[in-house]
Amino acid sequence: MHSILKTSFAAFVAAGIAASAMQANAQSLSGDLVIFSDMSNPAPRAVMEDMVARFGEMHPDLNIELTVIDREAYKTQIRNFLTANAPDVANWYAANRMLPYVEAGLFEDISDIWEGAMSEELASTKAALTVGDAQYGVPYTYYQWGVYYRKDLFDQFGLTEPATWEEELANCQTLLDNGIKCYTIGTKFLWTAGGWFDYLNMRTNGYDFHARLTNGEESWTSDEVRATFANWRELIDMGAFVDDHQNYSWQEALPFMVNGEAASYLMGNFAVAPLREAGLSDDQLDFYQFVEITPGIPKGEDAPTDTFHIPSGAQNKEAAREFLRFVVSAENQTLINNGANLGQLPVNALSSVDDDKFLQQGFQMLSSGAPGGIAQFFDRDAPAEMAAAGMEGFQEFMVFPDNLDDILERLEATRQDVY
Repeated sequence: MHSILKTSFAAFVAAGIAASAMQANAQSLSGDLVIFSDMSNPAPRAVMEDMVARFGEMHPDLNIELTVIDREAYKTQIRNFLTANAPDVANWYAANRMLPYVEAGLFEDISDIWEGAMSEELASTKAALTVGDAQYGVPYTYYQWGVYYRKDLFDQFGLTEPATWEEELANCQTLLDNGIKCYTIGTKFLWTAGGWFDYLNMRTNGYDFHARLTNGEESWTSDEVRATFANWRELIDMGAFVDDHQNYSWQEALPFMVNGEAASYLMGNFAVAPLREAGLSDDQLDFYQFVEITPGIPKGEDAPTDTFHIPSGAQNKEAAREFLRFVVSAENQTLINNGANLGQLPVNALSSVDDDKFLQQGFQMLSSGAPGGIAQFFDRDAPAEMAAAGMEGFQEFMVFPDNLDDILERLEATRQDVY
């Protein structure tokens, strides 16, 4: 019965999407619409393919060509394909990750899409898509980061969700004493270490300092940054992280948690689906907000926003604009972000949040538990060259913490060059 109801709801929503889109664009679209996407993991890919299929049904005279590229490969290829033989629509990210392509004239100004009601419906993400007074993309999803943990292991050893750094360390020591690593992580592709730096820095020094640092306004050799790394080293010296994490991708680090060899994962909500698929039930899994470190500092959160853009070299900008309007519609946002699909949070204020415990917890946390501010993520908030150097340094620190002085000197030199 549950699957029948879910299918019926999806059909109802799809019908609503079709009706809304038809009203918004009575003119028939034709020609080719070429879309490049980095939604290569199984669940996002299925969402992307379904979204394209539904849009195609609304516009039968439109030939849609979807190319899905591995996410890591996409990051290295995007400038090349934006410069030569650009698609009509491309996935990317908000904030500073978008900025170089805007400044190079490779992303189209789509401020017209943001006019009227859409500006209000997407208000929470508008700043992240704005350069100057213009908008250069639309959001399609965002999601919380936090600590996903094995509640059954916590229960086994009498642990409760920590609220302070001292409680976090105490829980960690209990787990280690029982042969269980506190955290799994895979830093092979570096960005996962960026999540740890974001939270440790925001909790040690506050969101405002973190924003100034990623904007190049603070020194990497400052006492504040050193305090962040000192807190990080407490965990490293305890042996809190799984061994040889530099050899694993984030997916390859999942089995440590699934098998009970590690108790938790600081990760985005996209990790929930593969953890469930690996056999963990919602009775075994739970979530908590990263703990307070410096008392009284308002908590900031990472909530990365994934986006669609129209390359300046696009050939069918009319159809591309209609596809972006379709993507951000309230009905489509509700559907693609529900627990059976992306399992993330809709960006349209008129959308509904899925009745999934992790999405509900994330929505509550980002709505009322993040007074410090919302960060995009280290490799989105910092310029690309600074982000790359920073994440290389973070991974090196996790493996060779005694190299800290050299790492910070290099990062400070990069800051001087980049900004």
